[in-house]
Amino acid sequence: MSKLAFTSVVLLFVSWLGFAPADTRTVTGKVTDANDGSPLPGVSVVVKGTSTGTTTDANGTYSIRVADEKAVLVFSFIGYVTEEVKVGDKVQVDVKMNADVKALSEVVTTGRTRGSRVKRANAEEQKLYAPAPPTTSQPHFLRDELEPEYNTEAYNAIQENTFRQATQHPLSTFSIDVDAASYANVRRFLNSGQKPPKDAVRIEEMVNYFHYDYPQPRGEDPFSVTAEVSECPWNNKNRLVHIGLQGRNIPTENLPPSNLVFLVDVSGSMQDPNKLPLLKSAFGLLVEQLRPQDHVAMVVYAGAAGLVLPSTPGNEKEKIRKALERLEAGGSTAGGAGIKLAYQTARENFRREGNNRVILATDGDFNVGASSDAEMQRLIEDQRQSGVFLTVLGFGMGNYKDSKMETLADKGNGNYAYIDNIQEGRKVLVSEFGGTLFTIAKDVKIQVEFNPARVKAYRLVGYENRALQNEDFNNDKKDAGELGSGHSVTALYEIVPADGELSGTETSSVDPLKYQKNTVDPKAYRSKEMMTVKLRYKKPDGETSKLIETTVTDTGTPLARTSDNFRFSAAVAAFGMLLRDSEFKGNATYRQVADLAAGARGRDAEGYRIEFINLVKSSEFLQARR
Repeated sequence: MSKLAFTSVVLLFVSWLGFAPADTRTVTGKVTDANDGSPLPGVSVVVKGTSTGTTTDANGTYSIRVADEKAVLVFSFIGYVTEEVKVGDKVQVDVKMNADVKALSEVVTTGRTRGSRVKRANAEEQKLYAPAPPTTSQPHFLRDELEPEYNTEAYNAIQENTFRQATQHPLSTFSIDVDAASYANVRRFLNSGQKPPKDAVRIEEMVNYFHYDYPQPRGEDPFSVTAEVSECPWNNKNRLVHIGLQGRNIPTENLPPSNLVFLVDVSGSMQDPNKLPLLKSAFGLLVEQLRPQDHVAMVVYAGAAGLVLPSTPGNEKEKIRKALERLEAGGSTAGGAGIKLAYQTARENFRREGNNRVILATDGDFNVGASSDAEMQRLIEDQRQSGVFLTVLGFGMGNYKDSKMETLADKGNGNYAYIDNIQEGRKVLVSEFGGTLFTIAKDVKIQVEFNPARVKAYRLVGYENRALQNEDFNNDKKDAGELGSGHSVTALYEIVPADGELSGTETSSVDPLKYQKNTVDPKAYRSKEMMTVKLRYKKPDGETSKLIETTVTDTGTPLARTSDNFRFSAAVAAFGMLLRDSEFKGNATYRQVADLAAGARGRDAEGYRIEFINLVKSSEFLQARR
């Protein structure tokens, strides 16, 4: 990275953190869509002719320091006409931006022409895609510095779940998934004027990015279970079942003490501004959340691994911040050695009644020692036996290894988030502090038994990488997902009613069995139950699971009378299917998705839902130009 570019990055992050020379003043404002008045998150706001810049938050608001009355603010966002506004003596500058379809078309064309040197690997294991332009959440003066020469991003292949007949396959079993990395990564592509690769779109992670208004648990179990049934928005001949889990929300002051190990990738691939510099700023936000009873150690790795900060109390924030600020990128990537040292450090400082966790921050590009997905999976499975949990934070683009990081989180008793800007860092490490770092239930599995008298066929929407064998449900040795404090989990099933018809996109019948018969218990026809939902979970330090069971009945509720939870999650799922060009998307369109989500926006205190609606609208522009 050039000296000039590095200086620009430093100034950018200083402006984000609110520091500025004494003679400057703060200007705030809100950026909205001129057509419908909705806020625009992720808009680049730059003081013209300087390196001072910021971005609008989830509510479309911003705050920036300007030097004098001659300052001009430049507002730019993908698909909108760039606006320049002279500040004068104002302390508040609100801007309405107009859509610019022509400019968006040019961005899409540019995105298509890149990537002539893209490397391709075995399609059964991973897919590599053309590079995305830099996210518009970075000011335009940094984009040339951010853009990779070629791309080696890797994603695990996804084979979508198909419809299964209830008489032939009465059970559906899967592990919960609270990861949200896919949504933030998809947002990065869309904000760059590109549709994401199909395998970057994991629908369950998109749905679970959002908070849903489920009731808090009342009994001794650490989560509540909610179910709702109505018509399927993308196929009104079918029904949609919405299952929601809500983890108990534990106030921060009541959370157990933490033994954290920051495991930071400082290899050469991390030098870009949206990698190590962004990582350091995001971790700085986390440091501010630490309490005196919490302890943090820091392990880094490049060509080798080393301990740069021994376990340090959370009230020694300046010491921790200085250790972060000293980090610089360079060298190869010995990720396996780093993981071993981080877990060793966590074990040496283990808190028996506390929260023991490694927080790995990387672009996933391991190239020294254990580096293949299979090797990393075996390594992390060995390490998780120590009782230490794992959080994986992904950064950057161009050589981003989503497949490897998803594997580490899934197999390491962990969760996984992708941080594309400082607002996302705040969401993951501040707003969702408890859910990200404190596990209240582990190895959470769901098994659904369908009543064939009410259900002809069913399809689980998403969770392809979380599928379990039916016998795994009662096997306490089988690993599954973790639920954090305050986290919610949502799952959707599309149902073909017993009196419905199977179409070309649904399962066809198999030949009758020769040696045995599949028969339905006559009691099933007298029951109004559509399905029975069973859940198993363990306490964070437990080895024996507990069973929870509930039934679901279809009361014929119209879609318009369902909860905001139901309609918004359905909108996100439909959006994911459109992005994947799924054969199961039915009659879904971007306009329908935006309308459904807008009608289910609810309170949306953080503005994440309006950001989603804006992404859907941008995707409609992209689709129109392809």
